[in-house]
Amino acid sequence: MKLSSVSSRLSLPATLSRDLPASIVVFMVAIPLCLGIALASGVPAEAGIVSGIVGGILVGLIGGAPLQVSGPAAGLAVVVFEIVREHGIAALGPIVLAAGLLQIAAGMLGIGAWFRAISPAVVHGMLAGIGVLIVVVQLHVLIDAAPLPTALESLIAIPGAFGDVLKLATPTGAWALTVGLVTIVAMIGWERLRPQRLRLLPGALVGVAAGTLLANLLALPVKHVKTPENVFAGVANLPGLFEFGRLADLDVLLAVLVIAVIASAETMLSAAAVDRMHDGPRAAYNRELSAQGVGNAVCGLFGALPMTGVIVRSSANVQAGAATRWSAILHGAWLLAFVAAMPSALELVPTAALAGILVVTGWRLIQLEHARGLFRRHGPLPAAVWAATLIVVVAVDLLTGVLVGLALALVEVLPHLKRRYLVVRSHETGDGEVELKLAGSATFLQLPALERQLAAVPADTRVRIETRRLDYIDHTTRDLIAEWAERRAEGSSVRLARRKTPYERRLAAALSGVAG
Repeated sequence: MKLSSVSSRLSLPATLSRDLPASIVVFMVAIPLCLGIALASGVPAEAGIVSGIVGGILVGLIGGAPLQVSGPAAGLAVVVFEIVREHGIAALGPIVLAAGLLQIAAGMLGIGAWFRAISPAVVHGMLAGIGVLIVVVQLHVLIDAAPLPTALESLIAIPGAFGDVLKLATPTGAWALTVGLVTIVAMIGWERLRPQRLRLLPGALVGVAAGTLLANLLALPVKHVKTPENVFAGVANLPGLFEFGRLADLDVLLAVLVIAVIASAETMLSAAAVDRMHDGPRAAYNRELSAQGVGNAVCGLFGALPMTGVIVRSSANVQAGAATRWSAILHGAWLLAFVAAMPSALELVPTAALAGILVVTGWRLIQLEHARGLFRRHGPLPAAVWAATLIVVVAVDLLTGVLVGLALALVEVLPHLKRRYLVVRSHETGDGEVELKLAGSATFLQLPALERQLAAVPADTRVRIETRRLDYIDHTTRDLIAEWAERRAEGSSVRLARRKTPYERRLAAALSGVAG
């Protein structure tokens, strides 16, 4: 790396007037989420805070997606909870470290763009399944009870557990439920009714503040977050040879692979979503993947939670007006300053308040509109892939659910792989329009190559897509073309040459609003 590039990265930008307030907004969003995700993962609160600090400062500095914010993610909470339950918290550090090394290697080998080829039906089905698992587990924490070993056991036990609370059979359950419900109502109510001048104050922070005030003002007998006197004391002991030796265990290696794949997929999808929110530089996927690996390797050394690029904090960053990576870096600095100066403040927070935030977060991950959109735009097969992935994630486990979803997505395109391989040609016509010819069978297997070719089309030209010789196009490819067209919509036009075949009509539907 050139000295000039390092120096330019470390110098404060002229856009600090935008990045500084955005960093404070992201910090306020991050505090309750870091604590809540640590709670959901079954690890001490400081493990979530340290992950947020590393994700903000380190990954923010070297990452390939400048406006993306990294930190502990709800999508990995279920995985970490199972790892801690099966292998103990001492195994978490080496697993996260090894997963980070895999991510670094994947980014260096140029695999980052391939994560964009994962079917959206599988990804959203996985996230929906994770959302169900989070809600099921956190409903028990909401009443100060401990979740049961499996999600299905927790689900079955919910009616009885809440029945005991309503009968006042548990001493603290009713008070904890009150705190949790106040948190949820305050969070959702604030998000819907907040005045415009306070729109950047996050609902999650308002919700936790409301639940915390209620519990402490009335001195309610509910559980609170526990932290050591020195927040960094719990993560100061580096893993020893014994812990690293457990990486030879096949189950532990499988956990490494699961964390690496899911963290990478979430990061790449979040980066793609953030790209659609702003007009600045596009994400460099491979560089971002390697940067996430560096962050996870450091988190693994300190026994902290694994991290990903996170869409909630990233979208808050963009909406708050961030212009450069400095907003993410500064948010990590505020996290560090907060826990260094006021670690005891975390102990005022009731666990039921954090559970309330996570119940809302989990519910929003389910997003049934994704399934409806898949069915409406692409037919019953992608919707069935979404449903199957969700069901298996909840009923069996996360890895099995994802593998089932990927297998079904492959079955969907398998009959079309015998046809001609996708060929893309572009040329400029006499009237200054670029004609993009698609021929053969377009599936998610060719997505990285197609993405490179679409990116090479000049941004300030009109584009006509010729699909006369297109034999097949799957929904993943249609979504990619639609996203590409949407990014170009303000400065150019994209239109289809014709809409005669079913594949052309489905592509036209995906391009609705941007295709001519």
